[in-house]
This record gives sequence, structure tokens and C-alpha cells, in this order.
Amino acid sequence: MNINELLRKDIMIMNMQADSKTAAIDEMIRSLADKGVINDAETFRKTILDREAQTSTGLGDGIAMPHAKTDAVNEPTVLFAKSENGLDYEALDGQPTYLFFMIAVPDGANDTHLQALASLSRMLIDQDFVAQLKQAATPDEVQALFTMEEEEETAESEAVDEKAAERPFVVAVTACPTGIAHTYMAEDALKKQAAEMGVNIRVETNGSDGASNALTQAEIDRAAGVIIAADKNVAMNRFDQKPVLERPASDGINNAEELIEKAISQDAPIFHADQAAEADAEETSPSVWRKIYKDLMNGVSHMLPFVVGGGILIAISFLIEGFAGDDHELFAFFNTVGSNAFNFLIPILAGYIAMSIADRPGLMPGLVGGFMAVESNAGFLGGLVAGFLAGYLVLLVKRWFRGLPKSLDGLKSVLLYPVTGLLLVGLFMYFLIGPIFSTINTGMLSFLENLGTGNAVILGALLGGMMAIDMGGPFNKAAYTFSIGIFTDTGDGSLMAAVLVGGMIPPIAIALATTFFKTKFTEEERKSGLTNYVMGLSFITEGAIPFAAADPVRVIGSSVIGAVIGGGLTQLWHSAIPAPHGGIFVIPLAENALFFLVALVIGSVIASMVLGLWKKQAA
Repeated sequence: MNINELLRKDIMIMNMQADSKTAAIDEMIRSLADKGVINDAETFRKTILDREAQTSTGLGDGIAMPHAKTDAVNEPTVLFAKSENGLDYEALDGQPTYLFFMIAVPDGANDTHLQALASLSRMLIDQDFVAQLKQAATPDEVQALFTMEEEEETAESEAVDEKAAERPFVVAVTACPTGIAHTYMAEDALKKQAAEMGVNIRVETNGSDGASNALTQAEIDRAAGVIIAADKNVAMNRFDQKPVLERPASDGINNAEELIEKAISQDAPIFHADQAAEADAEETSPSVWRKIYKDLMNGVSHMLPFVVGGGILIAISFLIEGFAGDDHELFAFFNTVGSNAFNFLIPILAGYIAMSIADRPGLMPGLVGGFMAVESNAGFLGGLVAGFLAGYLVLLVKRWFRGLPKSLDGLKSVLLYPVTGLLLVGLFMYFLIGPIFSTINTGMLSFLENLGTGNAVILGALLGGMMAIDMGGPFNKAAYTFSIGIFTDTGDGSLMAAVLVGGMIPPIAIALATTFFKTKFTEEERKSGLTNYVMGLSFITEGAIPFAAADPVRVIGSSVIGAVIGGGLTQLWHSAIPAPHGGIFVIPLAENALFFLVALVIGSVIASMVLGLWKKQAA
């Protein structure tokens, strides 16, 4: 389907009369309704305005693309309209809008239509083409321009495809425990570097909403090599017999060129699916620690939704309790739902650590081990141990039964592994791990409860600094996991306050520095700095990573200084956050919220001042 099949001549408006955004929308909708493109003008108008309420579809450069996908549309259509004098469409660049493309798509439209609309968007990037559209006087001229542009695009695409077929091809998977920043930053870095190197690449992202752009088996088979830039486990069996390079997500961001070169040259170990679990258990010392970290992060990443969802609902219940009392129905509802989610934390953590180690047979023994840790008061630490214990015990069970006849293979996963694995984990947890870690957990909590103000400040400063030192890496995750453990066991959010401040300060400090020390940063860095206001206030520390990668000593050094001060101040002023995530949005739930904000501001300003004064002038 070409563009002109959607861009009908009979509904074009070559001399729009409207002089405002609302009037322009109404004029275009009338044309669609008159020609039977839409069957319910009011529903369509509401859908258009709902989209505009999110952010203006005035894209800038004199172009607007209002659009709606609704049952009120009879057939996919694009209405072209032109305003000779331009009008204020609340465009993103603040300039008048001259060309309008109102896109109407029915629910259930197939991919062909969506591809045509994507092609339209690409054409409008061409400034010469846009200038010609502004000069067009008739619908025939408009369609002729699109026909010519489409033919040129097709010719260029065919030329590119011929060259692309000769280029090396690699595939990659990016993932991080939270699936928010590292995942997509690694994707962007790999794609950008591959384009510079003349390499074709397909990247699958394992983000917070699951896997996107999933690799097909045909793509994997065709690839010269595979890059896994991940801090948690990803599905690996599909890469059987391929050269696979496994690195942290940060390497995907900072060392993209090295990874792509190694993948092209197949300078990577061949992955054997049937030997993967055993190889993991037998790796040498440096890799063992890497494997332990990945297993832990697999548990943490699956636990986080329960932490965030349950923690915030519990925090809301406390807020309701302050206004309406603990006998109010809303308090009971939020507290019950949040607490039920929290009850899963330790079992989920243990279960997915075990699954990372021993694959699916490890999940059930890990979950049960985590639950036994809760029941025996072994706490978060007992749950961690239960996860690793269950994983390695199931690996041992797999080894025991490896010599059974192939005719009994079906019996392993449904009977032998679950029964034997559960029995061993139960014995260890009931007679050994539970009692030992119950004592340790009780002693640790007693120690924390009796901390004096000075020691609490030191602990808060330490946790704040750890959040900033590697911005999403092992130190950051260790501090965050520790504070979640204390929060889970006690409900005390004081250490969460230190961790939140420590994680928010690096991106906010960078944003402030790029604003007030403009000569120290390039134009691109200043633009990127603005997004760090949002990321910092949202508790996404990873927004600071590109700056840290470019200037690690100054950026990390200044961030740690500010985070240490901010984290310590939260404990000095007895601030607490009864929610494990959310950044600025959960501050209304905080104890001593004003002091939390003051600690955040002081730490951020100090870090930005240190960075601004320390950093050299931009080249």
C-alpha cells in the first residue's frame, strides 16, 4: 500500500480557514465526516483531543500530525491540509504550523497501514520535500509529490539493501535488573556504533515490560556472533552452537565497538545449551563472582515489582491512617493488598535466584526455601542464602540423575528433580539455615535499632555514596538490596531515604551543572543534561552514566561527595521514606518530608558545584 492510497484527494483542504488549533481540528474532522471516513465525529474528536492532551502533535518545522485509532473510523485515511498564513497549533518549537496530516486509523488496522504511516513520517524529515508541499496548489500536485518521493525512497532503499547484504550481521540482547535505563542505553550504543562500523545489528531488549524486538531463530542462525550485554539472565538455549559474548550491560554502553568487533570475528566461546548449567558451576574465580552477581540480579529484578507495588500501597495506607485512622476501610484495603504483595518478596527473590542457577527445576525449591526463611524469621539474608542453596542443590541433583537411561528423561523434571530438590532444601532450611540466620537476623535488627545518631549518619552516608559510585552497578544494587531487606524486616524506611537521596543526586547534579556551568559542557551534553532533571527526580540514577563514561573521575567523584552528604543528612534529620521507589513522587509519604527535600537539595547543589568547578572547559 502506497501513501497515496491513504492520502485521498477528495478530502484535502488546500486553503484552511481556521485560525486556531481547535478550529483547525474541527475543520479537518468535518471533511472526514462529510466523505464518510468516520462514522462518529464526536468520538473521533474526543480521541484526537485526548491525544493532544498528552503532548501536542505539532511536531515543529511547520508540521502537525494529529492522529487517532478508534472504532469511529471506517477506513485508514490521511487527510492533508494546508494553511497559507500558518496558525498557532501549540507546536513543540513554538512556531506557526502550515501543513497538517490528520491520521485516522480504525481499531485492528493491519501492519501495512502502519508501515505506510511510518513511511509518511520519514518523508516529512526531508526539508526540500516539505518546502515543495507548502508550494503545492492542488490535490493532484500533492499526490504527485508523494509519488516522486516514494519512488526515490524505494530506489534508495534497494541500493541500501544491496550494500546491507554484503555487511557483517550480528545480534544482541541487552538487559538490566530494573529494565529501565541500562537496557535501552546499551541498545542505543550498540546500534549507533554498528552504524558507524558498517555492521548490521538486531538488538533485543529485555526491559521492565518484558522482551521487545525479539530475535527470530532465522536471524540468530544468520548472525556471525551474539552479544549478550546483560546484568540478569536471559533466554540462552536459542544460541546453541553460536559464538556468544557475555558481558555486563555497562560494556554495551561503554565498549560497544570492542563487542561488535569480537562478534564479527567470532572471537567468543561457542555456547553449548546442554552444558551451560554445568559450565556455570565450574567457572574460574573471576567468572564465579560475575555469575553470582547475575544470579542475584535475576532474583532482584523479579522481586522489584512486588517491592515497588506493595511498598507504595503500604505507604499510601499509612498516609490514609494519618488522616482517617487505622479503622478506616481504605486504610485496611491498601494495607492488606500492599502487605500481601510484600509477603512474596523473599520467596520470589529466592525462587528466581535458584532458577537462574539451575533453570526451571530450581524455581520451586527456591520459592519454598524463601518461604521457609520468612517463616523461621531468617529474614532477607536467609532468603538470599535459600536461593543460592536451592539452585546449587538442584544442580547437584541433576548431576546425580545424569546417568539414568534416556527412557526415564520425562520422569526427571516431573518427579525426581522436584521431590529430591525440595527434600534437600527443606532439610537444610529447617535444621540449619533457618535457625542460624534467624539468630543473625535478630542480632542485626537489634543492632540497627540501637544505633546512635552518629552511627546512623555514617551508615546513611555509606549507603548514599554506594548508590552513586557505580550508578546502577553492583555497589548501587548492594546498597538498594540491603535497604530493601531492612525495610522488609522492620517496616522502617529511614535507610530507604538515604538510598533514594543517594540515587537521585547524580543525575540532578549533572542537570544543574549543565544548566549553570554551560561552558564546561558541549551543546549535546547540555541537551542531555535537561533529561537528567526528570530522571533524577524519578530515582533513575542511570541517567548519569553517559556523563560518567565520558569523564569518570570528575562525574563519579562529585556525585559520591554529594550523595554521601545527602544520605548522611537524611539520618541526621530522622527522615524516612516508607516506599522503596518513586523518587520525588513518594515524598508526600515521607516522615520529615521537608528535611528529606533539604537533604536532596543540599547534596545535589554541592555535587553540581564540585563538578562545575572541577570540570575543564568544553572543547
